[in-house]
Amino acid sequence: MKKKTKNLIGISFLVVSLAVSAFFIPWSLLFMRLSPLPDSIQTEIENTVAKRNIDGIIVYIDEAGEVSKFSAGYNDRDAKTEAHPDLLFKIASISKLYMAVAAAKLVDRGNLSLDATLSELLTEYKDDIQYAYEITLRMLIQHRSGIPEYVYDPDIPWENLTANVYDFLPFVLGKDADFKPNARYKYSNTNYFLLGKIMDDAIGYTHNHFIKEEILIPNQLNDTYYYYNETNPEDVMSGYDVGYDFDFKPIDHIIPGGTMVASITDVGVFLRALNNGSLLTNSEQAIYSEIYVYEHTGLLAGYQSIARYDSESDTVIIVFVNTSGGDSWGKIEALHDRIVRINARN
Repeated sequence: MKKKTKNLIGISFLVVSLAVSAFFIPWSLLFMRLSPLPDSIQTEIENTVAKRNIDGIIVYIDEAGEVSKFSAGYNDRDAKTEAHPDLLFKIASISKLYMAVAAAKLVDRGNLSLDATLSELLTEYKDDIQYAYEITLRMLIQHRSGIPEYVYDPDIPWENLTANVYDFLPFVLGKDADFKPNARYKYSNTNYFLLGKIMDDAIGYTHNHFIKEEILIPNQLNDTYYYYNETNPEDVMSGYDVGYDFDFKPIDHIIPGGTMVASITDVGVFLRALNNGSLLTNSEQAIYSEIYVYEHTGLLAGYQSIARYDSESDTVIIVFVNTSGGDSWGKIEALHDRIVRINARN
């Protein structure tokens, strides 16, 4: 069991590529995508819970300012408590949107430069990061640095994680690059791990405090937290992985780029503000548009999420699913697609 747990917790820090389903689509997922649409989103998510081995689902839709929320299945399957839209959820890599916004603000204020190299920004590690003299902050934020994914290191003690995030640095430093800087795009959680350190150094205090003071509080995102340990655990949705019988909720992911916990409403409000320009000043928005995206997905063990905005219909759609593993990522992608189509039809 220890070996299985170690492998599973390792999976919790991976971000699943959307391209995976392009190579292999199980018949069950193909059937899910092609089956007739029900009359309502509520029926769709209830059917998904009943038929697709999914524990719980929360959905948020903001169509031109008109908000609807839906839920189905369990919050806690052991206690048989029902999911509801006000629960907090581990949003995993959706956290990177907030970090990129913080970086844009710091660049606009002159605390950081997008053209500064890692040799300048992380001077103490300049000889431990290949191409540190060529990789710029811009490349880091855009996942074009070539710095490899730290979660693949087999020596990381997933079953006995440290409480100090920077104890993970030895698993980042001294690695061969995947490619030369800016040669191509490759998503790597290591980029945002290092971005967190860079922002801490630039402002002289923790970037999570900066995010709270400069993004969360001004936008009244009162149900958004940088760390799980800042929440009341009873308010957080439980998380499960296919084939395992324990709740992943107590595991506090502390590495920048995947730490945050939020209500689906707060994520929806944040995503709309990011896309309609009200979150940032004009100069900050111009910087942000150069460096990062306007939607994201998230994956930790027990927690999968999709946060997307469609400009043509002016619609934000957020989907939270508290089941991971197996073909569950394909299921949340198919579910999101079906919700988009049901919403457009209705």
